[in-house]
Amino acid sequence: MRDPQLATSTGKEDDVLLLGAVAYDAKVVGIWEGFQRVFAARGLPFDFVLFSNYEQQVKALFDGFLHLAWNSPLAWIQAERLARARGRTASALAMRDSDCDLTSVVLVRAREDRLTGLADLGGRTVAVGAADSPQATLIPLLQIAEAGLEPGQDFEVLRHDLLLGKHGDHIGGEREAVRALLAGRADAACVLDASLLAFGQEGTLPPGSTRVLYQTPPYDHCNFTLLDGAPTALVQRFRELLLSMSYDDPEVRPLMDQEGLKAWRPARVSGYAQLDRAVTRLRAIDGWLSRMGAGRPPSR
Repeated sequence: MRDPQLATSTGKEDDVLLLGAVAYDAKVVGIWEGFQRVFAARGLPFDFVLFSNYEQQVKALFDGFLHLAWNSPLAWIQAERLARARGRTASALAMRDSDCDLTSVVLVRAREDRLTGLADLGGRTVAVGAADSPQATLIPLLQIAEAGLEPGQDFEVLRHDLLLGKHGDHIGGEREAVRALLAGRADAACVLDASLLAFGQEGTLPPGSTRVLYQTPPYDHCNFTLLDGAPTALVQRFRELLLSMSYDDPEVRPLMDQEGLKAWRPARVSGYAQLDRAVTRLRAIDGWLSRMGAGRPPSR
């Protein structure tokens, strides 16, 4: 018989797959309650725990409280680097089709003809999202830095730190960056390419008011992260059920719509190369790694 004190202290039982997810929006509760019903109907005991931020979620994964974490790309980098520092292995299990091949853009005002490339941002002000947003801060700033301009030295960075800890999963910081550009408080703004449509539809971005100065190379977004020692049978069944979900299934289609995908895919990690460079160059998680008792992990 399972020791109930052990189950309570660790937060999970190895006959029930326990997932962590960050509640960046109220809809997250309904999404995972819905998937919980789908998994139960298909014979997978499944439960989930919601966190207010990714740092606590990654910590809970390493503390053994979770089997899996639905991680942002930055949380994946955090988990992978912390695992290497502790002599463990982090793996990416699956991701959405919509997590693959995203891009970010650097916007300028449409009539600003003196800006023709990233090198022209020297001495200017660049509006970004939250400090921990891969798509609206870290990756665009990396590209500007690799073009020869150091953030905070060669140009001013105007951050919009809305909901820190949620790694830019909302678009509030991006919206404020665009508003700063339109109001003349910034000369450029960094946003996820897909946000342009949303900002246009809601009226934040008037038609013809901006143009794209630069578009980043493609990168990937979220994944399900696990560590060595996760229960193999439960994890494999979870992955099988994810990858077999069909958008044509009326039971799962509403959940997939809310989660923003049409198909689950096997995870890949090659799409995190830009963010990995950004985290190193901008020292984005050095303080967090130190607080977790790990310095910079060994080089690959």
